[in-house]
Amino acid sequence: MDYEGQIANKKYEFWIFFVGGMWLPMGPHVVSLARSWFCKKHVKVRPKVSTSCLLNESRAKVIYSVAPAMGHNKEAHPECSSRVPAIVSALEKMELTPKFRGSEIIELQDFRNATVDDIASVHSRSYVFGLEKAMEQASEQGFIHIDGSGPTYATATTFEESLIAAGAGLSLVDHVVAASKVSQSPPIGFALIRPPGHHAVPKGPMGFCVFGNVAIAARYAQRVHGLKRVFIIDFDVHHGNGTNDAFYDDPDIFFLSTHQDGSYPGTGKIDTIGCGNGEGATLNLPLAGGSGDIAMRTVFDEVIVPSAQRFKPDIILVSAGYDGHVLDPLANFQFTTGTYYMLASNIKQLAKDLCGGRCVFFLEGGYNLESLSDSVADSFRAFVGEPSMAAKPKDLGYLYDEPSFKVKQAIQRIKHLHSL
Repeated sequence: MDYEGQIANKKYEFWIFFVGGMWLPMGPHVVSLARSWFCKKHVKVRPKVSTSCLLNESRAKVIYSVAPAMGHNKEAHPECSSRVPAIVSALEKMELTPKFRGSEIIELQDFRNATVDDIASVHSRSYVFGLEKAMEQASEQGFIHIDGSGPTYATATTFEESLIAAGAGLSLVDHVVAASKVSQSPPIGFALIRPPGHHAVPKGPMGFCVFGNVAIAARYAQRVHGLKRVFIIDFDVHHGNGTNDAFYDDPDIFFLSTHQDGSYPGTGKIDTIGCGNGEGATLNLPLAGGSGDIAMRTVFDEVIVPSAQRFKPDIILVSAGYDGHVLDPLANFQFTTGTYYMLASNIKQLAKDLCGGRCVFFLEGGYNLESLSDSVADSFRAFVGEPSMAAKPKDLGYLYDEPSFKVKQAIQRIKHLHSL
């Protein structure tokens, strides 16, 4: 029998099967392993933001964290360890780091790992424990596939580096929320992290993603900071099915995804709007291939803004995928670096208007290193209020006419479905 994502460790007679979307750990030592690991991971206290740090951060315009997961890497895989360093290099080259900007841009250095409780607010504990155990197999073999969809791989450091990535995002939530209590213009947070997270479903990994970083941060904002209503914007070119599934029946977390129609993973149909008490709190807008800057500007004004205004969020979280760029190899949108500048600028203003400026971006996709790094850097320019350095669309000879009629049809249908 074929079991997708099967991991075997005969030495310890321990098997993990990924069957029907579930991780099933088996073996007599599992309970004691889980108990000791659980205790080790839980003896952590959420760090308080010091007064001096708070004063500096309340004056900053951007606060970012870097978790590049250098050990989580597979040769020739698009989701590789070069991604975050490429962004950091671009920020340095364009003088968008603390070295050049002083207190205007802050890099958060001392962030903590996520705990099991943090991860288990979204994912099953059997998955978390099973993934940690699978690191033994990954250490022996160099890397393993933990899900055939994508495919999603793991190395010996994947588990720990995934905890670091999730924790980098949670720490940014702490600092942005703390700054919002003493300033009407707190910094925008940006978690430059990997592995990405928006495809990871509650019961396992998927599509290059290990833990749902944005989903975990949403539950954390509710649980730790009392921010009940969380608005999530996902502009990755692929549907954030994991985030979608985590909150599908939750009326207090609004998930809004724009993505290429028919692209991986094939979910996110326009009529999937939530269920039960959460009906209407999920908005999926698949757009035709070839959609670009004009389409996204229209979607922002006619769909994202009215949805957020009606929802009245306490914080906005963003799954920031840069794989909609026209140069990205994994999809067929025509976003430009200027499109991402527009999104960053408009989302910053939306957060200021609706939720005291509380907003944190989380890196998702983006696999052309040049377009990825340039687009993130231009997002930083938007956050600090500087003009975009992107080329004008008319100067880009490789763009072609957008499918404006199909985009208009999709927008009209979504406005009807959600009474916008």
